[in-house]
Amino acid sequence: MCSNKLIPLVRSARWFAVLVATALAVSEVTQAIAQGTRPHCGSQPLGAFAYDRSLSLDLRDSLAKIENGVEIHAISFASPRGGRATGLMFVPQHRAPGIKVPGVVMQHGMPGKAEYVSWVSANIAYHGAIVVALDAPFVRRGGDPVQFTAQDSVEQVQLIVDLQRAFDLLSGRSDVDAKRLAFVGRSYGAAMGGLLAGVEHRPRTFVLIVGDGGLVTHYSAAGHSAELDGLPTDRRERWLASMRPIEPIQFIGCATGASFFFEAARRDDAVPTKDAVAYQGAAPNPKVVRWYNLGHNLGWPALIDELDWLHRTLRTAPAGPQANMWCATKERCPE
Repeated sequence: MCSNKLIPLVRSARWFAVLVATALAVSEVTQAIAQGTRPHCGSQPLGAFAYDRSLSLDLRDSLAKIENGVEIHAISFASPRGGRATGLMFVPQHRAPGIKVPGVVMQHGMPGKAEYVSWVSANIAYHGAIVVALDAPFVRRGGDPVQFTAQDSVEQVQLIVDLQRAFDLLSGRSDVDAKRLAFVGRSYGAAMGGLLAGVEHRPRTFVLIVGDGGLVTHYSAAGHSAELDGLPTDRRERWLASMRPIEPIQFIGCATGASFFFEAARRDDAVPTKDAVAYQGAAPNPKVVRWYNLGHNLGWPALIDELDWLHRTLRTAPAGPQANMWCATKERCPE
């Protein structure tokens, strides 16, 4: 057994190993970019996102509350990249015995956490699916979501691995139909959904809401580039070199067997129209794109369409007037 004095050293060694493994895995695509060739799906650095699915999840599950017929559980499980992934699980309280239901993995925006998309997760659960909403790694460590260091690439890889583990969690439940899985992501979560789509092929559909091509795309866009431009040149170039090989827009075209539903805002102050269109265009068919004359927080109108899409693709219950019960008393549905 390690002494208390050795524990920090062991943790540091594990973190260093993760850094090295990630750097080696993404170097394949970095070399391809340097040679002037765009990586094809067969040469993507998929080793960076691999893990042993036979490892125990070591799931910890605590019922926090029941609201409007939905159980809300605080959960955590062992992350293959170190530490514990945390989040919430939403379970419809009244389910027919012996009947399997769809499973959905939800990813929040930036900054944010699983709790911030509870109104969407709970609505989807109310309509008949079990939903796992994860906290991004930056939530678990605290501080600014983006550090503009190599840590950002490590955490992005960890998120994709943890999202795959969330699908492991759902698929392993006796009450979930593993053939009816979906991913729903908003903003940052929508961008990461494109990366996940190129790696994880179990979901039947991906719902990507106000997303762009990834962090490099976002911080290179007019109006958002001040932080990146303000960095010392060497630090900026190191960050770009670590992030470009795992930019989601390069992976979304590698998705197989899934449909895509994009929701985008015409008055979006966070995602320029050209970036949204480029991201949508990189996704394979079948896909549907729906634009709203709204800002980045699409809120209620988009939620109805999301519920309708999941009804058609996963056979959840159709959207009805009860869907607004989680935000009826607020000025607007939260982000």
